[in-house]
This record gives sequence, structure tokens and C-alpha cells, in this order.
Amino acid sequence: MAHVHHRFATVDGRQLFYREAGPADAPVVVLLHGYPTSSFMFRELIPQLADRYRVIAPDMLGFGLSDAPPVTEFDYTFDALTDLTAGLLRELGVTRYAVYVQDYGAPVGWRLALRDPEAIAAIVTQNGNGYDAGFVEDFWAPVWDYAQNPNVDTEAAVRGALSIDAIRWQYLHGVADGTVVSPDTWHHDHALVSRPGNDLAQLALFRDYRTNPPLYPALHQYLRDSRVPVLAVWGAGDEIFGPEGARSFAHDAVDAEVHLLDGGHFLLESAGGQVAELIRDFLGRRLAGAAAP
Repeated sequence: MAHVHHRFATVDGRQLFYREAGPADAPVVVLLHGYPTSSFMFRELIPQLADRYRVIAPDMLGFGLSDAPPVTEFDYTFDALTDLTAGLLRELGVTRYAVYVQDYGAPVGWRLALRDPEAIAAIVTQNGNGYDAGFVEDFWAPVWDYAQNPNVDTEAAVRGALSIDAIRWQYLHGVADGTVVSPDTWHHDHALVSRPGNDLAQLALFRDYRTNPPLYPALHQYLRDSRVPVLAVWGAGDEIFGPEGARSFAHDAVDAEVHLLDGGHFLLESAGGQVAELIRDFLGRRLAGAAAP
């Protein structure tokens, strides 16, 4: 099994942590995590891909082991997170890659694709939303209220998402047998988002999420024009981004491959083996002959 390397790089004065494995001259797969986790969510997937691919999984600023500057020193937006991710890829000499997006990884991945369409060789979206149909209304209504009218009451409604109970729920909802999900996951994530001042960074990103749906029409046009291969592999029980979010990719991506699996938002924790098999098969067929970085 391939060794996974744990590294840091400085991008625009910020230290970013990333995991890397696989041959340096192999096609690149970039893994972009969601909230409230980090590249930790890919700890078991990386070795399953690294025999064939150079796999790179960064921690976004404010997450995992990357720097987490206070909001007085950094403007936490999805545009800014994309700038840093693009800078890291430049630092690593990556110019073309397949991208795996989940949750927050999706708005970063979509921005990367729209900025440089030729860079994206394939897309794997695992509960990484790109359609209005994917939003589960009960979950998102408080987020939209807070984004549109930040105040004490609307903030209180979303601040609960930072709690260990809410993070545990993200991991366990939609999972038939919760005992297969390690409690390490939510304890790890909660400890890191609970760093002093990080709550304000996360609240800033909650407010900025409103900038993502307006990008969707451009994303859909990109999918149609580029004909980029797309695999949507989704936890069918996700109560954050519902199954219609997965099915919708078939409207715009040519020959999109859509798989709804038994599981929830963090599908890798309960169906990681199935997801890895689907990705290996998909990339093996659709990424054949892709250029190395």
C-alpha cells in the first residue's frame, strides 16, 4: 500500500496542510473536503487511489491542520478559499487534474473549474451540490435567513452547527448502522473548529454560502460545453443535500454516472469501499490517457 505523506506549504503567507500519495508522474486527483472536516475525511480513500494516481488532499484555511487566522486578519469567503487552493496547486506544479468534491469542496471545485476549465480532467461529486434541487429546505432555511439578515437570533439558529451534537448528526444521519462510523470523526472535527476564534470564521462562511447558488447556471453551462466526465456518488439519506442534487447532474453533464448509495452526508465513513470501487472504475475508463501535471 502506498505511503501517505503529510506536508505543509506556504501560499500567500498562509500555511496549508495537505496529504499526498502516489507516483509523482501519475494523473492527479485532488480531493476537496467539506464542513466541518478536513483532509482527515480522506484518510482511508487516499491509499485506495494512490496505486494509480497522484492524490492530493488539502485542508482549507480554517480547517484541519491548516492555519486558522482570525476574521480580523483574513476574509473568509469561498472565493478566498479557492484562491488559496489554486495557489497550492500551482506550488505543487499541478496543471490538470480530476477533482473530488464534497460539501464545501463543491463551491471551491466549481470556482476552480470556471476559472480554468481546461484544468479539470474529470469530476467526482460525493454529496457536493451544484443544483438548487439539491438543497434540503429544512436544513438550509436558517442558513439563508442568517445570510440575508445576520443578527443575534439568526446567528443563534446556525451557531448550533458548531456543536459536537450537530457534527455527530452530520456523520450519523442517513446511516442504517451508526456503529460503523467511528466517533473519532466528530470528536476530531469538533476539536479543530473549536479553536479560539474559529467560530467567527465558520460563521463568515455560513454567510458567504449565499454566493454559491448564483454560480450554478455558469457551472451547468460549463458541464455542457466542456463535456467533462462526471461521477455523482451520493448518500441517498443525506438530509443536507438530497438525492435530487445527484440526479440533476445528468441534466447537463454528458453521460453523467449517478449512483445513490445507502448512507448519509459523509458517505466515505459507511460505504468507503463502494465509493472507492466506483471512483477507480470511473477514472480508469474516463481518465485514460489524461496528462500528468
